[in-house]
Amino acid sequence: MKILTIIGARPQFIKAAAVSRIVRSEEHINEVLVHTGQHYDRNMSDVFFGELDIPRPDYNLGIGSASHGVQTGKMLAAIEEVLLKEKPDWMLVYGDTNSTLAGAIAAAKLHIPIAHVEAGLRSFNRNMPEEVNRVLTDHAADLLFTPTTIASKNLLKEGIASPRIHLVGDVMYDAALFYVQQVDARSRILGDLNLKKEEYILSTIHRAENTDSHVRLTAIINALSELGKEIKVVLPLHPRTGKILKELDLFDQVSQSLCLIEPVGYYDMIALEKNAKMIVTDSGGIQKEAYFYQVPCATLRDETEWLELMESGWNCLIPPHCADEMVEKLRVRMSKLPPSGVMPLYGDGTASEKILKILSDSL
Repeated sequence: MKILTIIGARPQFIKAAAVSRIVRSEEHINEVLVHTGQHYDRNMSDVFFGELDIPRPDYNLGIGSASHGVQTGKMLAAIEEVLLKEKPDWMLVYGDTNSTLAGAIAAAKLHIPIAHVEAGLRSFNRNMPEEVNRVLTDHAADLLFTPTTIASKNLLKEGIASPRIHLVGDVMYDAALFYVQQVDARSRILGDLNLKKEEYILSTIHRAENTDSHVRLTAIINALSELGKEIKVVLPLHPRTGKILKELDLFDQVSQSLCLIEPVGYYDMIALEKNAKMIVTDSGGIQKEAYFYQVPCATLRDETEWLELMESGWNCLIPPHCADEMVEKLRVRMSKLPPSGVMPLYGDGTASEKILKILSDSL
């Protein structure tokens, strides 16, 4: 069996690492790895291949940054060429990026079966490019691997036939369980930044809905800066966010009030996450990682696709409209005790094995 896997962004590298590790243990499966180049900065891409022991891509398309339409169109054309050459049995796509959608469309046009990992997520906000990508990919896919019961129900409500839907759990949880055992030996970032456990906040900001809105981004920076007077706030800066902060003349403020660092690798990120007092983010993946490591999370968005985190009390939504309101809500969140007990929201850590078995049985 030949599987062609599309990856292009940090969250996909982590998910693919979990599945590819299982694929490589099976002699009858050949994986062709295609990197679109959506994330091309070394700290956002290359470092993950080395740290997570992901095989070097068989194809690196080098697409890079562009508007959504241009980027997706370039990916579509380049992926089609690879598919025509490789003729895989399955196209495997992850998550909700432009790489995901381009891979799904290219395979659908060539009648190559599509498997979507992390299917069924919905924020119900079609203004988010990620929401458009995930909905279109789900409806094009032949097999939909869902991480949660809520995700499976979303697909059924949209009329997707139940035999195509498989509740397997979350491959990011597989990765978290596997790699967290190596963090203490492979990360020195806490010492390098002079950080102590639960004496800092970790924040990440990169979503277009926040970075492309001057009002929202300014409110976020002002809120984090105010909070930084009370507790150290560590901000690994996404390249796009950094560029916009400079355009808005906010970069100096961020540099002076926050602990600003370059994007970090997976092990350093795990170390920062699991030792933080609180995580403040707009990332979908980091919302889950906060839960995996039992760290309270505040999400700076109007909605989230991970509803079970809200219901369990490990996450809360704080819309980034007013800096003063955000500060007050973040203070409340930081002082609130974490929930007692942990529910198994994302499976048992064997999602990757389940995915490979279903793919093999479906041929």
